[in-house]
Amino acid sequence: MPTDPLPDLAEDFVPFATAALDFHRAINLPAGPVAAHRTELDALHAHLTALYGLLDAHTARTTPVAEAEGDQLRACRVRLWQAAEHLHDAYHAAAHPGAGRPRTREACRARLPEGAPELTICQRHLATAAHVRRDHTPADLRDPFTGLTRH
Repeated sequence: MPTDPLPDLAEDFVPFATAALDFHRAINLPAGPVAAHRTELDALHAHLTALYGLLDAHTARTTPVAEAEGDQLRACRVRLWQAAEHLHDAYHAAAHPGAGRPRTREACRARLPEGAPELTICQRHLATAAHVRRDHTPADLRDPFTGLTRH
């Protein structure tokens, strides 16, 4: 069955985003062991959630016409969300700029809010999480990637 030709795409910005990440890593990350800064973790989280949105759009458009490819994109979306979850957790475990040390275990367990601007990562995470929960089952989201699955 013939398919419609793809429309002319606008200038592709994804290669520029990739190059910007590579350039950022090359000039901003020291060679020695240094803990990631909360600002960096927040920016990486924003990047992953934006990438999740891009893959979500591709998955929605691809799955009806190419089921196998759509299934792979769906698996990729799940893995991106898992990575975003870990980044969110790493952000909250990272040292605070003012105190220079991580929160106490009690504060982490109580999930005490940190206040603005620290909550922007949480707001972004919760907004994306609502979308993720609509599209994926809890089993999808908790499934570890072992390489032994069909993906």
